[in-house]
Amino acid sequence: MMIISEIWSILKTSHGNAILLKPKDMETAVPIFIGTLEMQSILIGKEGMSLSRPHTHDLFLNMLSHVNLSIKKMEIFELKDDIFHARLIITGGEYTKEKPLVLDSRPSDAIAIATRRKCPIYIASSVIEQTGVPLSYFISEIEENADNQHRSLREQLEQAVAEEEYEQAAEIRDLLKMLESDDQ
Repeated sequence: MMIISEIWSILKTSHGNAILLKPKDMETAVPIFIGTLEMQSILIGKEGMSLSRPHTHDLFLNMLSHVNLSIKKMEIFELKDDIFHARLIITGGEYTKEKPLVLDSRPSDAIAIATRRKCPIYIASSVIEQTGVPLSYFISEIEENADNQHRSLREQLEQAVAEEEYEQAAEIRDLLKMLESDDQ
């Protein structure tokens, strides 16, 4: 059984970056560890930021749009050998709701794409049972993480400027501004 979920939080832990997915009507979160670039892409999608140039996830969605296909949902359907397996469910053209195009994906990429299209995120109940953690476990981590996230983004901004990656620096600056306005 698939359960609709939402992004509850994105945080930096001692084990790396994690996205916490909260299944609807449950006091549980499924933590999925992701890379820094994936975290940035998910934040960009979640905040609805428009970029001067398309990133990889934007390019993928632009290509789908040009061939009249659209993402209907994403699913995290399995945990195998401690690895989450996700897929994108795509319809349009010859692909119908009954016979969609199903593409294998890393969960981080599927979530980054789903946030851009505001499409539903589903998690298999078996995955929730195997990996779900009570929300109360994360409360102090989330409060501490808000400060750490801003600090980390500021460091990434300084590094991008030092390496003359001005386009990336502008995107990080805009993300920081958005996060700081959300905190107020």
